[in-house]
Amino acid sequence: MGNLNVTIRKILSNKNTVTVLGVVAAVFVLYFGYNNRVKKAITPTNVPYAKETIKPGAQITEDMIGTKNVSRETISDGFAYTDINEVKNKYANADSVIPKGSLFYKRSVVEKSQLPDEIIYDYPEGYVLYYMNVSTETTYGNAIYPGNYIDIYLKAQNASAEGENIKTSDKIMVGKLLENVKVIAVNDSNGNNVFADIDEKKSPSTLIFAVPQEYYILLNKAKYLRSVSTTLIPVPTAESLKDDPGDLKLSSEELKNYINSITVWTE
Repeated sequence: MGNLNVTIRKILSNKNTVTVLGVVAAVFVLYFGYNNRVKKAITPTNVPYAKETIKPGAQITEDMIGTKNVSRETISDGFAYTDINEVKNKYANADSVIPKGSLFYKRSVVEKSQLPDEIIYDYPEGYVLYYMNVSTETTYGNAIYPGNYIDIYLKAQNASAEGENIKTSDKIMVGKLLENVKVIAVNDSNGNNVFADIDEKKSPSTLIFAVPQEYYILLNKAKYLRSVSTTLIPVPTAESLKDDPGDLKLSSEELKNYINSITVWTE
């Protein structure tokens, strides 16, 4: 054992031997390090891709998403999403078409709140968009959000209807006109989404929702009455918390008849 130790000390004291051993060790380190990097680069990883062409502003639903293996080198720049949950239920950017077979690049995928309002207006055929003037006060401190449901009340003052005649009155009439109206957007006075940037406080100016044409005309009749002081009042409800929200409907035939009795119907 003593002779072995002496031999090892002699070898290590030889500068040439140490240099050779150092070079050999460096070669091994470089070889294995390079090998590992190459393996990582060529080892496939599973990523989401578009199974169909997705138009600007369209929601990316689960059935539009597939997965496939690509080399890590393909996504090494970090520009593409690698997890299906980072893509599902988001939206294609307003200026982006996501081609069939394409990876989901981060610039092309956005949250709904990042889209211009006009691209997300989705309402049934035959419905008409209605713009209701509001304020921070009438939206309960800016507490009405897109996707919420509201009831619409009518307040009428200083008039009553008796057949074809209208006479002044000191009574105030308040009643629910429509219920289960889904809010599509809440905009400020410049037409911008009030909730697009949660760090920037904006005052609501307009609620946007869609109603059948018959109700659209009814709301406008109530809004533009000259002989009667009327106000349309949005009232938030908990309908959006239900699994199956109720359908939009007229709440009061009496109010409908009242409005029609003091206005003219036009086709």
